Amino acid sequence: MKKITLFILLCSFNLVAQVKKPIVILLPSDNWCFQRFFSQEFDNDGVKIKIPNYKQAFEEDTELNQVVNRIGEYMITQGFELTDAAQEIKSINTKEAEDALTRSNKSGSEIRVNPLEKLKNTLRPDILIQVWWKVNKAPNANQISLILEAFDAYTNKRIASVTSNGPIGQNEFIPESIFKLINNNVGQFTNQLQGFFNDSFKNGREIQLEMKVWNSWNKNFESEYEGEELNFHINQWMQKNTLNSKFSLSSVSENSLKFKQVRIPMLDQNNMGTDSYTFSKAIQKYFKQAPFNIDIKVLQRGLGESVLIFGEK
Repeated sequence: MKKITLFILLCSFNLVAQVKKPIVILLPSDNWCFQRFFSQEFDNDGVKIKIPNYKQAFEEDTELNQVVNRIGEYMITQGFELTDAAQEIKSINTKEAEDALTRSNKSGSEIRVNPLEKLKNTLRPDILIQVWWKVNKAPNANQISLILEAFDAYTNKRIASVTSNGPIGQNEFIPESIFKLINNNVGQFTNQLQGFFNDSFKNGREIQLEMKVWNSWNKNFESEYEGEELNFHINQWMQKNTLNSKFSLSSVSENSLKFKQVRIPMLDQNNMGTDSYTFSKAIQKYFKQAPFNIDIKVLQRGLGESVLIFGEK
């Protein structure tokens, strides 16, 4: 009996180890950054858009790193693995600097980087935890407010949220006060976060897929194959390969298909972890075959989102 139990435990551990773990990163909230003027603007086709400047925030704010580290300590004790945001930002900047300085020994040529690759050199977690805090001064006793929110970064769903308030001494260290709030009041946050992971294991990982066509392709999703439109064949494939046929076709036209709430198994037939890219590669392989013979380019936007462009690679 002991040998059987040990074997089951080893098998369970092996399956869990093979599942691709989401990247969890803790960052200050947008509002926190804007209140402290850690932001930057860029022009998006004539529209000015303000975004948080995380690099500046981590470099210049004396409390932020301490608060993030304190919350990170708590999350680790609850069994969650966090990627250090400050270190990730440094790594991205270092790689960009190295690429800018790299030259060919023969021709002196620079590394070719297309706009899409530049876009990928940004911080794109799979689970984003945002923290906001503020000290409210009062005559009798100061109060500190804390908000923690967790989002599935590729479905934009809020998966956990908690608000907490508590007293803070006149000379009390803010990160320590926040740590007290976490220990005393935010167990529900980690329960909600764990519930999200449990649901993913039970009902499948939720992803999004967007399908487009190259302008050079002389066909589209309404072109017929064996008497049915291409979008019908894609829909049939999705029904057969999603977990319990769970998905939503949120938008359809002759040149575009958008699938949301797509549930895929956490493991494939070979017990290997899956994500939107591996799922999309299976679509690519299927429609490469007859009677379709369609080349498809797959672009990955993280574990949870992929774009498939039909017509060529």
